Amino acid sequence: MASLARHHFFSLTATLSAIAGSTYFLRSHHVYNLEEHEARMDELEGTLRGHIGLIEEALDRLEGKGTEADRGKKMNEYYGKRGRDDKK
Repeated sequence: MASLARHHFFSLTATLSAIAGSTYFLRSHHVYNLEEHEARMDELEGTLRGHIGLIEEALDRLEGKGTEADRGKKMNEYYGKRGRDDKK
């Protein structure tokens, strides 16, 4: 009887340890993926902001509002700015 109880105890302990280990591994892997995704989205946001700046400068030139001195100014301003900067 004691041998059967000991077997169940070790089996239960091994199962719970395996579940805890896999949960920890999956959580850490998920957190890593979230951080990587956030970094990619920040890079994409900066690229899109830079393109918006280029489009606005081209529009200003077409409308006759932009000068040669302003060229690249909006693109650099928008590209360097991030969404997190606005949220602070």
